Amino acid sequence: MRVLIADKFEASGIDGLRAAGLDVTSQPGIKGDELRHAIVHSECQILVVRGTKVTADMIDASTQLGLIVRAGAGYNTIDVAAASRKGIFVSNCPGKNAVAVAELTFGLILALDRRIVENVVDLRAGRWNKKDYAVARGLKDRTLGIIGMGQIGQAVAERAKAFEMKVVAWSRSFTDEAAEALEITRLGSPAEVAASCDICTVHVAAAPETKGFINADVLERLRPGSYFINTARADVMDYAALAKVVREKGIRVGLDVFPGEPETATAEYQAEILKAGGVIYGTHHIGASTDQAQEAIAAETVRICAAFKETGQVPNCVNIETKSPACCQLVVRHFDRVGVLAAVLDMLRRAEINVEEMSNTIFQGAKAAVAVIRLHQRPQPELLKSIADMKDMIISVELKPL
Repeated sequence: MRVLIADKFEASGIDGLRAAGLDVTSQPGIKGDELRHAIVHSECQILVVRGTKVTADMIDASTQLGLIVRAGAGYNTIDVAAASRKGIFVSNCPGKNAVAVAELTFGLILALDRRIVENVVDLRAGRWNKKDYAVARGLKDRTLGIIGMGQIGQAVAERAKAFEMKVVAWSRSFTDEAAEALEITRLGSPAEVAASCDICTVHVAAAPETKGFINADVLERLRPGSYFINTARADVMDYAALAKVVREKGIRVGLDVFPGEPETATAEYQAEILKAGGVIYGTHHIGASTDQAQEAIAAETVRICAAFKETGQVPNCVNIETKSPACCQLVVRHFDRVGVLAAVLDMLRRAEINVEEMSNTIFQGAKAAVAVIRLHQRPQPELLKSIADMKDMIISVELKPL
């Protein structure tokens, strides 16, 4: 099975893929038409990317591609809808960058509180200004608000405890029981978090439902002079609304993500939010860029690719239909012989009944098996009888509603 790696990838990951019996080609930095050409001519079954965009045109051009792995958490650079139309799996490596992003989050918080950037700039310019910089609030006993309590949000909450901070949080699936276990306070909405904290940090994933999620309604609830951190994705928030609260409420801001970031590692770029004035610090989308995180992501990528090669199953798959359109389930216990399932499926085809999902489990000794076939409409009793009447192949037939 051939793997094409289209971004910088850890040597340990390349070695791991080869050790798993995969034929690996590494072409870091290829993009656009060059990547499309490489996908086609390499005849790769697996494509591994980090930040490189994978477009519908690239996906449609391939006849061999079966899996796209985002060696990282977010997958908004991949046209998932196009992959789904062609039956191509899309997978990612969630949580493997959690420690790295949490560390950067606190780096930005501490930098804002002590105004470290301005300290360094003035010192390098030959200016000593202890008068202004000897004023800081500190973190102990202050309230940290976390919006998004996935693995990154939880890693941030753990580190907040080391600074003896109070923590309030919101997340769609975050329960009172989970909050109690983490010894933090769950609030009812992002706006409540913003209104209740001294420092607000965002850790929601980029998805259609989170686009612009942190909007003016949330940002305007921030306390005057509070801090706001976004190390998640630029798409999840309204940067114009952020600029407004910076000007009007003196919000200090730490950002690792920006709208319209360059696709290349180095480029000319002007971040509009920096024109808002005030104290705004920015890093270059480096949240996951630590050795620890990249090694963890590489190992997870190897696990995903190896599982796909050996079993056809894809860990962390993001484009499997969560709600099947099937209305009933046909359970067929049968002898493990050639042509049994082909005969059953042919009868369903002739009845114009579509199979939505299917599995077949072999029992010890390989004499019998059970097929579970989920169907989009209920078969007529006559069809069920016809299947059951194949006594040389069929043990029993049962139809269950879903």
